[in-house]
Amino acid sequence: MAVTESEIQSVKQRFGIIGTSPALNHAVKVAIQVAPTDMSVLITGESGSGKESFSKIIHNLSTRKHGQFTPINCGAIPEGTIDSELFGHEKGSFTSAHEARKGYFEVTNGGTIFLDEIGEMPMGTQARLLRVLEYGEFIKVGSSKVQKTDVRVVAATNVNLLLKVEQGRFREDLYYRLNTVPIFVPPLRERGKDIELLFRKFAGDFSERYRVKPISLTEEAKNLLLQYRFPGNIRQLKNLVDQISVLTTDEREVDAETLQRYLPKQTSLPALYDSASKESLSEREILYKVLFDMRKDVNDLKKIVLEGVGSHGAAQVLKENPKLFEGIHADKETHADPVLLTIPASGHASAGVDVDEEVQDVAHTTEDDSLSIEKKEKELIVRALRKNNNKRKYAARDLGISERTLYRKIKEYELEE
Repeated sequence: MAVTESEIQSVKQRFGIIGTSPALNHAVKVAIQVAPTDMSVLITGESGSGKESFSKIIHNLSTRKHGQFTPINCGAIPEGTIDSELFGHEKGSFTSAHEARKGYFEVTNGGTIFLDEIGEMPMGTQARLLRVLEYGEFIKVGSSKVQKTDVRVVAATNVNLLLKVEQGRFREDLYYRLNTVPIFVPPLRERGKDIELLFRKFAGDFSERYRVKPISLTEEAKNLLLQYRFPGNIRQLKNLVDQISVLTTDEREVDAETLQRYLPKQTSLPALYDSASKESLSEREILYKVLFDMRKDVNDLKKIVLEGVGSHGAAQVLKENPKLFEGIHADKETHADPVLLTIPASGHASAGVDVDEEVQDVAHTTEDDSLSIEKKEKELIVRALRKNNNKRKYAARDLGISERTLYRKIKEYELEE
């Protein structure tokens, strides 16, 4: 089905989508094309990029537009109750089930369900969802009666589902069933001048709401704004505009120096991106990648130092620092954990210089250098819980995961008091 430019502009205006970037227009075009069908749609994109707006486009342009639209955040529902929320339960099916309850798939019959953060859905619930998608039927918790439903499913995620499939944390059959038609919502940093358009839109909204003069940007400030990566995407930009609007009382034209004070410092971690799947990795996966790359680089440094000091010098270094080249064999294979070294500018140790001043072993024990993913994850969870006085809601926020995922990890690592 051909979609004209005027149709794309009309839909963007109707649903409040600001921007003219080609990637954004392509996403709107795909949403328009798939809307009249009953196909499942998987919307991917970073958090805050506006994925829910595309689910509303699909529903409102479909034959189900007069039916109910139910948005559900899978990451916000505890693992123990998500089956009941989605599929309902019978009276007495569990301790607090004092009466029967209809689930979202029953009450939304004839409409559209938007499953946000689908990657956080438990494996058992994924099997139930697959049954709905394949056969249009489900069973309430505590019941043996099969019920029918006619619901269209639109899902969204900000994580790499294919990676979760490889890790055994997401069903492969469900992934391909959901991903019938994929829609990628580009992050704000890839939308160019759209950032400036959105800034003006949010400034105008604030001005109209509070009856003040809208803020504007100098040319230098515009260039600075376009260079910022906006990890929080549109949500972060709106918060930035509101913050500047309320705190800048004297001069409504914001220069680059003023804008810089409001922009958070950008992280130095590399942005890993899967161009094939158009899905970014999580911060924890990026951290693991950085740690393993660091391990390889440091082991290479150990080999360079060993070669640079020569056989006689190496013997002296090993005598004074027995752990320094632990794990590096004569065949140059490296098996040790990383050791950080301080190397002189010449690249080798010269005679008459104290080796202890040139080569510093800061890896005190093998245990400290452990790169076990499970151990590090457990340590992070313990630290977050202690910091927040065992309040899981705030600990989960610090860790960047959902409260339900934190609850599962606490049980997995037996951290419950």
